[in-house]
Amino acid sequence: MQIGIVGLGRMGGNIAVRLTRHGHDVVVYDRDSSAVEKVVARAEAGRATGASSLTDVVAKLTGPKRIVWSMLPAGEITEETVLSLGGLMQRGDIVIDGGNTYYKDDIRRAKTLAEKGIDYVDVGTSGGVWGLERGYCMMYGGAPEAAEHIDPILAALAPGIGDIPRTPGRDREGVDPRAEQGYLYCGPAGSGHFVKMVHNGIEYGMMQAFAEGFDVMYRKDSPLLPEDERFSLNMADIAEVWRRGSVVSSWLLDLTAQALTKNESLSEFSGEVNDSGEGRWTIEAAIEEAVPVPVMTAALFTRFRSRSGNTFSEKVLSAMRYGFGGHVETKD
Repeated sequence: MQIGIVGLGRMGGNIAVRLTRHGHDVVVYDRDSSAVEKVVARAEAGRATGASSLTDVVAKLTGPKRIVWSMLPAGEITEETVLSLGGLMQRGDIVIDGGNTYYKDDIRRAKTLAEKGIDYVDVGTSGGVWGLERGYCMMYGGAPEAAEHIDPILAALAPGIGDIPRTPGRDREGVDPRAEQGYLYCGPAGSGHFVKMVHNGIEYGMMQAFAEGFDVMYRKDSPLLPEDERFSLNMADIAEVWRRGSVVSSWLLDLTAQALTKNESLSEFSGEVNDSGEGRWTIEAAIEEAVPVPVMTAALFTRFRSRSGNTFSEKVLSAMRYGFGGHVETKD
């Protein structure tokens, strides 16, 4: 298939390259022309074409049903891009938003594009900077026909079943076989980003639990403790041993072990932890539904606190965010 990719940052560029590795053709565009050149150079020979504008992207797409995937930060830039594509594309075309957009914006945009006969598909995309090799876990929503049409694209981006053992009972009727492949149709427009939003809220809580636990161990040699109760613990070794058969083993722990092995004090991190919006939106949704979410709320508030004075736990959080997504701390 042929698809346009708009936004060639940490994830957009890798998505474009991965698609070419799986036999798809891409037309790529970014406001930074050097990013376009780099992606074209990294892609499979002859499968990536650079574009100079959104208009150029659409013009270079062929076939009766054109598809453009926007991979931009949530907010004004995505709003402008989606609405601009709506003015350039025709009835039957498909606009995909693969960023971390607020799901209520998806619902509104889908209605706007539907008036012109253009389908809108929201794809919550998880995988960070590792997705090029590992593949991306995707949760998506939109009209069933549009979702079915882009299935080859999603299948190419997904990680596949890999070596993860199958969940017992997954061979029964009523379960979606695509879930085992790492991508799932969730329902109408907005549902994909809603599921991804909650995914990120859970991620906040998991990361915070690791960060707090390592902080407790890091401070076990505090002079405030009785001398015979002080332990000088090796954070890197503890993270490593927990990776081997522990019930808390996970990719987040893998990333923590890598960071601690490189520098146990994490001195390259300030511990000022940003939040990208999904945690706030998850808590807002919980309030609307009257669902208590104390862990996710505390994790979000800890990130707020980290920006006005922080501890080792925030440095652990920053290390994990850098590991899985290439997120760099904001410097004043």
